[in-house]
Amino acid sequence: MFDTLDACLADCHDRLIRAPRDRKSPLHTPVIVTADVDARVMVLRAFDAQGWHLRLHTDTRAPKAAAIAADPRVAVLFYDKGAKIQIRARGVGEILRTGPEVDAAWSASTNFARRCYLGEGPGAGSDTPTSGLPPEFEGVEPDEAQLVPARENFALLRITLTALDWLHLAHTGHVRAQFTRAPGDSAAEWAGCWVSP
Repeated sequence: MFDTLDACLADCHDRLIRAPRDRKSPLHTPVIVTADVDARVMVLRAFDAQGWHLRLHTDTRAPKAAAIAADPRVAVLFYDKGAKIQIRARGVGEILRTGPEVDAAWSASTNFARRCYLGEGPGAGSDTPTSGLPPEFEGVEPDEAQLVPARENFALLRITLTALDWLHLAHTGHVRAQFTRAPGDSAAEWAGCWVSP
């Protein structure tokens, strides 16, 4: 089935299209690694199939925002246990705080989800276990007026993919392909090659 490079690249493409739309997709929550070698699981919110951009939501106060500003290199790990397919990706990350895309993502979020941006910033210290939310919003959905201060903490992490490492694990023999394209050119074609697993 995966006997051509085109088939492997198409598999990456198809899985990434499905991942943000289907919460049950194993690729819906990839591991994101920033250049400071910190890793975290995030929810994939959108995939731009033309430009090969991933879109995720983040807090402007999160350490990853500063890490990406200092060094935009990002790695992404996807794994589909059922299909036995791993996709390791690399790309260039950027934190988007303003603009139509950010406004649209904010508008599409529920008030319950938006409340996460009201509290303490990610990584803020505490003497007790905490959600970081203001006490009045623990388990409570705020209204639009109460969410106004949260908007300034909301941002998008956009990752433009520049390298893919696709691996299919099989008892008959693993198969692995790698793909690269020129950074900064979202219209660039992918160049692929077979590599030993």
